[in-house]
Amino acid sequence: MSLLQPEILGLILTMCAAGAVAGITAGLFGIGGGFVVVPALLAVFPLFSSAVSELIYVAIGTSLASIVVSSARSVQAHNSLGAVDFDVLRDWSLWLVLGVGAGLYIASITDGKNLFVVFASGVLVYSLYFLFPNLFSRFGNSLTMPSGAAKIGLASVLGGFSALLGIGGGTVTVMTMVICNRPVHQAVATAAGVGFIIGLPGAIGFVILGLGVEGLPFGSVGYVNVPALLAISALSLITTPIGARWAHSLDEHKLKRLFGMYLLFVSCTMFYKAAML
Repeated sequence: MSLLQPEILGLILTMCAAGAVAGITAGLFGIGGGFVVVPALLAVFPLFSSAVSELIYVAIGTSLASIVVSSARSVQAHNSLGAVDFDVLRDWSLWLVLGVGAGLYIASITDGKNLFVVFASGVLVYSLYFLFPNLFSRFGNSLTMPSGAAKIGLASVLGGFSALLGIGGGTVTVMTMVICNRPVHQAVATAAGVGFIIGLPGAIGFVILGLGVEGLPFGSVGYVNVPALLAISALSLITTPIGARWAHSLDEHKLKRLFGMYLLFVSCTMFYKAAML
């Protein structure tokens, strides 16, 4: 299949645009960009595959792979500003990876329609945080970062849920750290590191889960689409530092509400797609 075919060019251009936006959101909110990448992939992949129910797996797997790149770049950008808490990353890493493993197992026994519903439901929950950020700030002032069983439970569930949604877990990380009286810039920077820890084993797992599956879009290795990954990663490398700089200067609450409206739209769209399968 020639790369000059209109469909392939359309895929590359769309993924470049998605990568640009995903990079900005990674730097701005500390999230891996999966809420941007997954819907974009699901809008384009039907042009290249008749295996409609399998496309959600490819979208999630590719998103996790792209998060590895955008999150690593985001950590680098934020670390240059001295904002990353590597102690949190070290303490959470094992439990995040174990949670990812559990999420991959659930994905392996879940059909495509139900995975659409899981994604739509997860996005709906996340939209509430962005639409109503002040509801969560009232829980702060007296809390500290979770430890012991609370830390294990939070990190494990976060890893599993993020693997199922193709996201980096940044929203929950930011929300937890801010509620526990950490500076928002430190929370965003550290959340980018959480995205890397989740994205790497998640992407590898989706490659393995998709090996031997037929009818996937052009360029897929397992459930990771390489052309889409390269296009997304290339643009996210450029735009992530922009988002990181914006995070230190723009009105956080207005941006969160705008992103929350976008997530609400994505959730409704995914529920509709699930109903059509």
